[in-house]
Amino acid sequence: MTGTAFPDAAATWNQRFENADYIFGLEPNEYLRAHASLLAAGSRVLCVADGEGRNSVWLARQGMRVDAFDISEVGVAKARRLAAGANVAVDFRVADCDRLTWPAETYDAVVAIFVQFADPTERERLFANMVRSLKRGGLLVLQGYTTKQLEYRTGGPPILSHLYTAELLRQEFATLQFIELREYEAELTEGTQHHGRSALIGLVARKP
Repeated sequence: MTGTAFPDAAATWNQRFENADYIFGLEPNEYLRAHASLLAAGSRVLCVADGEGRNSVWLARQGMRVDAFDISEVGVAKARRLAAGANVAVDFRVADCDRLTWPAETYDAVVAIFVQFADPTERERLFANMVRSLKRGGLLVLQGYTTKQLEYRTGGPPILSHLYTAELLRQEFATLQFIELREYEAELTEGTQHHGRSALIGLVARKP
């Protein structure tokens, strides 16, 4: 994870992840779980800024071929331990979003769950790379917080420019075919960091 919200993103996330506990929990994100049936077993999936590995490891357990990266070497080490404990293989890398070598038209799906470390400039580059890395027909599954999350403060950065609106995602992913774009509220119980009533947005879209 990276971005201007943190002067030294790697150090910040390494410090957050250094506790033995998994701060976002061990279960996958619920929005991802609810839409994973859209992915065929054996699909090649990229998990963006995957942190401690809860989503990538779960996808591997469902029979996906998963690549994942995060800026935090501590987070990636924990993710590797989680994968080993689940007896699944995930290709983990320690990488910054801007320094990662993004392969073109490689993935059947790209999963981006709460990647809201990115300021608007970085976000534009990140989203463009996510789309570029998708195969034609590939799916993007994304979840984030909306601007209303500033009222709840139950997770995510308290920075307006890092939060999403439906219109922003329509603009950023205008080249994709939208399957679902939904703003909603729900109670999150994702470890200690995403906990309580939350203002959310979910997107599933296909690359034509």
